[in-house]
Amino acid sequence: MTVAEDTRAAVRAHPFLHTALRAGVLNYTAAAEFLDVGDTDAVVAALRRYAEGLDGHDPTGRRVSVSMRSNVGVAGDDEGGLLQVGTDTFAAAGGDLTAVVATGEVGARSLEAVLGRLRTAEIEAVAAAGTDGHLAVVVSRRAGPDAVRAVEDALGDGQATH
Repeated sequence: MTVAEDTRAAVRAHPFLHTALRAGVLNYTAAAEFLDVGDTDAVVAALRRYAEGLDGHDPTGRRVSVSMRSNVGVAGDDEGGLLQVGTDTFAAAGGDLTAVVATGEVGARSLEAVLGRLRTAEIEAVAAAGTDGHLAVVVSRRAGPDAVRAVEDALGDGQATH
């Protein structure tokens, strides 16, 4: 493979670098040294060329409603859950968790931004899923209000409806 191909493959292996390239905030030299896939100058040039071909990063402008649901826990299949992952169905069924639900212009790809924002806010997600028009994240009860703010931040123009 060429240095350019190796560089693109290494960036794809580190999604945070891809996001930084799209946002135009990457220190190319530091990234080239981090990736360690060839001569630093050649990797810097490959990163610059790769960045030129990427769409810009624009997290704003979505129409999204974000709400918080309290007393969430693992429930039986017949209790109409908010989120199901594997055999666990999470529903407002008297549990000690909180669900943050986003509806509107969101989808499974939005989950990446939401989970990244929760991670940087040091909020642990218990469960999460997204589909066209819906996204849900389950967190501890205490983390609920902070998680709502983090989800709103991650999705751009979301409006909370607590």
